[in-house]
Amino acid sequence: MYQPAPTRGDTAWFVHDRFGMFIHWGLYALPARHEWVMNAEKMTVDEYSKYFEIFNPDLFDPKAWAKAAREAVMKYFVITTKHHEGFCLWDTQQTDFKITNTPFGRDALREVVEAFRAEGLRVGFYYSLLDWHHPDFPIDSYHPQRDVPDAIERNKNCDMTRYAAYMREQLRELLSEYGKIDILWVDFSYPDLNKNGLKGKGHQDWESEKLLALVRELQPHIIINNRLDLPYEIASVQTDVSTPEQVQPDEWVRVKGEHVVWEACQTLSGSWGYHRDETTWKSDEQLIQMLISTVACGGNLLMNVGPTARGIFDSRALDALRVYGEWMSLHSRSIYGCTQSEYAAPFGCKLTQNGNRLYLHIYNWPFKHLRLKGLRSKVQYAQLLNDASEVKIVRHAHINPDNPTEHGDLPASELDEETLTLELPVVKPDVIVPVIELFLN
Repeated sequence: MYQPAPTRGDTAWFVHDRFGMFIHWGLYALPARHEWVMNAEKMTVDEYSKYFEIFNPDLFDPKAWAKAAREAVMKYFVITTKHHEGFCLWDTQQTDFKITNTPFGRDALREVVEAFRAEGLRVGFYYSLLDWHHPDFPIDSYHPQRDVPDAIERNKNCDMTRYAAYMREQLRELLSEYGKIDILWVDFSYPDLNKNGLKGKGHQDWESEKLLALVRELQPHIIINNRLDLPYEIASVQTDVSTPEQVQPDEWVRVKGEHVVWEACQTLSGSWGYHRDETTWKSDEQLIQMLISTVACGGNLLMNVGPTARGIFDSRALDALRVYGEWMSLHSRSIYGCTQSEYAAPFGCKLTQNGNRLYLHIYNWPFKHLRLKGLRSKVQYAQLLNDASEVKIVRHAHINPDNPTEHGDLPASELDEETLTLELPVVKPDVIVPVIELFLN
């Protein structure tokens, strides 16, 4: 099993807990057409302001959110304090474009933090480096006003140094006024996106080194992700976790050949923010297999929920979270504290490992026998994890030529000294993904 280099932030709990909730919530919940709706529809600040003027999530109940996360057996959460639209979920003193100036009128972030802490979850803040509302943020190829004919001229009035200072002051508030924050999830850099004279933005624009120094000063233990566009020699020792997005790695994530702490961020459907008409919701099998496959490659899974504009998780999201809760209630020890196994999984299976316990997750239930190479002399006992019922280990001493079915009629090539053969029930257990727990010597 790989051991990534030690991180500056405290990732010991992170690589144990493995499973968290992402929450994308902002004004974009009102149009309900994706969190990038301002960009996609090229809205001006004035056009987008109609959502600010009516935002009033009257059913907002962060205790219900936190309960849903805890019942899904998630261990931490990350919420969008500010997304690319620039709208802030807390009572920041740096801008008027904040939730306390909407009809809702309350610091939603504080209520969320308190509710999730009460349920025992660790706290993470997402903070967008982009801000399509801020007057000092230059128009670029991601900006809603990217196609206006005078974009370059408008940018002459922007002061990126002033904007970088604005971000630092907002982060000072977030990391000073809400207690211990376990994760800072910044998003995102694009220094090479230069188009039509509009340049992208990277660490020099964000003044990432100053930002990072402030964060480490305020919360030295905090986990920081890899999206500040820092030079490798700084990022490799100052940031903590790599974050592949909307992809499913099939091996341990590496940076410049080195295995790193990593976290896949995924969505229940095809949108991060609430999207009323989005239909590509993942199946129960996909949801569970994404979690297993991530941990089987040494990573964490951060699964997203987009609350509605009334402040609730819609029925599709709650159904998906219940899928996690039901499966994890029986199988969480194949996830928590686990990582990639040193052994190879059979076809159609995934392996996770925690010390001398090996967890075989079976995606394709076979008929009667399952064989694992290299494990025959290393396993002393096997059981289904969902009910702790014994799984028989077939000990092959030889093949009886007069009765080849005596040993399951297995080919000789499968009966070498180190092939472990498990005898399975014909009928798959009534769980989405069955898990066999193997007790190693």
